[in-house]
Amino acid sequence: MNSARIVSLESIIVDLPTIRPHKLAMHTMRQQTLVILRLRCSDDIEGLGEATTIGGLAYGNESPESIKSNLDHHFAPLLIGQDATNINAAMQRLDKAIKGNTFARSAVETALLDAQGKRLGLAVSELLGGRVRDSLEVAWTLASGDTGKDIDEAVQMLEQRRHRIFKVKIGANPLEQDLSHVVAIKKALGAQASVRVDVNQYWSESQAIRGCQVLGENGIDLIEQPISRINRGGQIRLNQRSPAPIMADESIESVEDAFSLAADGAASIFALKIAKNGGPRAVLRTAQIAEAAGIALYGGTMLEGTIGTMASAHAFLTLAQLVWHTELFGPLLLTEEIVQQAPEYRDFELHVPNTPGLGLALDEERLARFRRT
Repeated sequence: MNSARIVSLESIIVDLPTIRPHKLAMHTMRQQTLVILRLRCSDDIEGLGEATTIGGLAYGNESPESIKSNLDHHFAPLLIGQDATNINAAMQRLDKAIKGNTFARSAVETALLDAQGKRLGLAVSELLGGRVRDSLEVAWTLASGDTGKDIDEAVQMLEQRRHRIFKVKIGANPLEQDLSHVVAIKKALGAQASVRVDVNQYWSESQAIRGCQVLGENGIDLIEQPISRINRGGQIRLNQRSPAPIMADESIESVEDAFSLAADGAASIFALKIAKNGGPRAVLRTAQIAEAAGIALYGGTMLEGTIGTMASAHAFLTLAQLVWHTELFGPLLLTEEIVQQAPEYRDFELHVPNTPGLGLALDEERLARFRRT
């Protein structure tokens, strides 16, 4: 195979409307902002990547505006002229010169994989070692904040055979109000659905002791990041005493974080997110750490659009065990698409075609309509 060079990187901020307000502990989303990366190569192949976060700086250290600026001014000069076919060398070049910035880094790694897959006629999942499944079960997040609306929404999803796993966003309201909300949803849905919660770090350890006990006793299957990521001792104590398993999410901001959490016994489930680890290959390193430590896996999301969602899916297809399934529902939260091929959701699962690269092409007209100028 002849070498191809990276010719240009173009980052585009896109603002897309959502089907409803999406209430999290730290922010209420009324639209979603994506950063789309177009990486062009000297052999006329273009790779697509995506970096998406939640609520500006409400969730983490990167915002859409900072991601775009850093891609344009720091990543691009390091990558232009480099061998586009050698993903290892390109990413190691970034590692030496740029600290952190895992969301932007993930967009670059995704785009390089997409381009290489198109070049070789292989799906990204095959570049990552080979898929062991063709579809992934997908959870849906109940985040209206209204108990009745959330129950009605869940029942509708079950009837449509779209989702049977539901994650409830809590933490913004008083503890007893949140507990009553979740227990009512579980009671209404019964055994036909798995109900989990995500607290997004908003409980103190004292609240979490009671919250985890009540939720576990009422059939809640999983409790995600109940307390602050910096309270490592508290996470260890909760993991030891909670009747429902504890999942680490915000605690994992790098592959190194995953190793430290595993060594300390601070969680029994890891949420895998390509954006927080630095790309599809990077997230699989976190998965390997978890597997070695006997920690179960869950395929997480930053509520990406289709490009980021499919990049995550290709990585998750390669995992031997994905006990807690995934939440790759991001495109379903959006009312508009910027790619030509919308992802296929049916029978509770996301189905991933075995086509070159990510299997996606941009819809240029819609991209132009929704891009931020």
